Amino acid sequence: MAKAKVTMEVGNDGVAVITFVNPPVNALAIQIFAGLKEKWNEAALRNDVKAIVLTGYGGRFSGGFDINVFEKVHKTDDVSLLPDVSVDLVTNIMEDGKKPAVAAVEGLCLGGGLELALGCHARIAAPRTQLGLPELSLGVLPGSGGTQRLPRLIGLPKAIDMMMTSKPIMSEEGEKLGLIDAVVPSKELLKVARQWALDIAERRKPWMRSLHRTDKIGSLSEAHEVLKLARKQVKQTARNMPQHLACLDVIEEGIVHGGYNGVLKEAKVFEDLVLSDTSRGLVHVFFAQRATSKVPNVTDIGLKPRPVKKVAIIGGGLMGSGIATSLVLSNIFVIIKEINPEYLQKGIKTVEANIRGLVARKKLQQDKANKAFSMVKGVLDYSEFKDVDMVIEAVIENVPLKQQIFIDIEKVCPPHCILASNTSTIDLNVIGKKTSSQDRVIGAHFFSPAHVMPLLEIIRTEKTSAQAILDLMAVGKTIKKVPVVVGNCTGFAVNRTFFPYAQSAEFLANLGVDVYRIDAQIISFGLPIGPFQLQDLAGYGVAIATGKEYSSAFPDRIFKSPLLDLLIKSGRNGKNNGKGYYIYKKGEKARPDPSVLPIIEESRRLTNIMPGGTPISITDQEIVEMILFPVVNEACRVLDEGVVVRASDLDVASVLGMSFPSYRGGIVFWGDTVGAGHIYKSLRKWSELYGNFFKPSKFLEERAAKGIPLSAPAATSSASRSRM
Repeated sequence: MAKAKVTMEVGNDGVAVITFVNPPVNALAIQIFAGLKEKWNEAALRNDVKAIVLTGYGGRFSGGFDINVFEKVHKTDDVSLLPDVSVDLVTNIMEDGKKPAVAAVEGLCLGGGLELALGCHARIAAPRTQLGLPELSLGVLPGSGGTQRLPRLIGLPKAIDMMMTSKPIMSEEGEKLGLIDAVVPSKELLKVARQWALDIAERRKPWMRSLHRTDKIGSLSEAHEVLKLARKQVKQTARNMPQHLACLDVIEEGIVHGGYNGVLKEAKVFEDLVLSDTSRGLVHVFFAQRATSKVPNVTDIGLKPRPVKKVAIIGGGLMGSGIATSLVLSNIFVIIKEINPEYLQKGIKTVEANIRGLVARKKLQQDKANKAFSMVKGVLDYSEFKDVDMVIEAVIENVPLKQQIFIDIEKVCPPHCILASNTSTIDLNVIGKKTSSQDRVIGAHFFSPAHVMPLLEIIRTEKTSAQAILDLMAVGKTIKKVPVVVGNCTGFAVNRTFFPYAQSAEFLANLGVDVYRIDAQIISFGLPIGPFQLQDLAGYGVAIATGKEYSSAFPDRIFKSPLLDLLIKSGRNGKNNGKGYYIYKKGEKARPDPSVLPIIEESRRLTNIMPGGTPISITDQEIVEMILFPVVNEACRVLDEGVVVRASDLDVASVLGMSFPSYRGGIVFWGDTVGAGHIYKSLRKWSELYGNFFKPSKFLEERAAKGIPLSAPAATSSASRSRM
């Protein structure tokens, strides 16, 4: 890899072109900042330099600050590792320097990269350059003057929107807003930027210092109104994330007390936020997601993924049609097989509705939608399976049915075809038991809705070939999913880790805790919905079917509640028929259904676990802990058995598959934040009170006793070797 460096070339025109080099995205490493300072000072002192152009190497300006530095700060708690860029470099040396500077940007101009460009006196961009400040997505705020300069260039509402959402804009929009001075073809970028810099030096164009501008901010009362509205929205959309409100406070500081005071406050708040649990969690998930693409003995043995151009899906229901949607949107031809014309028509129509929905929400252009429509075909038999590269079985969780499908497809598909199942719980060895092509049997577990949820859990058996795993990983990336490779067991990694989640919630309900209070506390913790509303949305049939699988696999730690059976008996089926724990009416928000309370009372009477027959007294924090500590406990067993390559894989999977809040870093990372000792003591106390469901695992007990983090690599046991 090329070493990070900064170069300077002075042309006959008197323009010094300063270029930073750190492929692939010119990340702003510590040595880049040091190099920029050195070259800028040199240019300032040279008599042959009239003006400066700043640019990035290789068609990309910069993807932003080197996030590896955050990781080092998190490991050491030492904020002095962060460079003093904002005041020292961007404000004093660049913006307030004696020679004008123009940024020539293309490709990417994000985060610290955009902040460097904002410190220049003009910005020239190539077409379709991405401009943005995504720092809030890493738990911090723009730390090199972005909170102050962006609002002064494009106005407060748009600047706040860009920072709060972390979404970039294109250079064409940037030009309309006043962020970019001109958009020019890539090949003319440097030429135009040089001339622009000379024009500023010779006073033919204005010498604009962004930090000193106030014309786009509006009056103080207008600014206060905009900020008030932004704070209200943040409280609704970014609960538990301190960086959003902190960013608004810093913006306000600059408006009220001037840009320079704003920059000083920004630098101080940035340091505080870097050390927050939120930043630690989000940075951990960022690196953890990158690590999922490295799988020992799969991605490191010189294999290349084979092209997958045509996929057959068996079953056009909710999952099958969602998977088909993902594939056709990425130019993979799909055949949907169903058992009768009615089901087939319904499946095809669902795919079309999914695609039309994307067009309506302006997430897909009509011509691309038309192409996607043409790439799906429906069939009622296996005659067209002779040239498919992969089959994905997506039928109901029924073992004999799945086994028969695998026997059939092995006979009709070509010998290279991957035989995949979208089962969410059933052991793949059982599904593929009657086939002879065990090396091609693999799990492709999508999460519902499959065309929306970003996780693809890839399940390998002991016999699955490295080639089949690599091919499916490549398909996952093509369809814009994050593939996480896991070992084979009931429930695999994600569903197995979270099987105690709904059971813990039912346990609490049967101990007398209000179900709506439970849902509210889990939402307050950061999940999008609570466990009871989740049951309503998934449908009770799914919960009962998967519950049976877990009962037979882990009979020693199951809590059996009559609650769902009683709900079904009373004619309820959640959102499917509009009646569950909540009432569902079209166009209305789900609301609690008081008529469900006698059913819950009946369940409490039948389970008879309330101490002395009276509801337990419990704090809000204890509700969250009693629901999530059993999940961490099961995660410990998953780690101990080597079902995942790394603990961080389980963190990514919990965030992308179960919507566990990313700012908490994933289920294992959060467990470490809380501490193994506290989790162990709590579970032990509850197991003495309520039985084996809460019994701490040996792995958790050992980690708590020795003070070892849950995420530290597990010792290689015979179990580990059997899973991966």
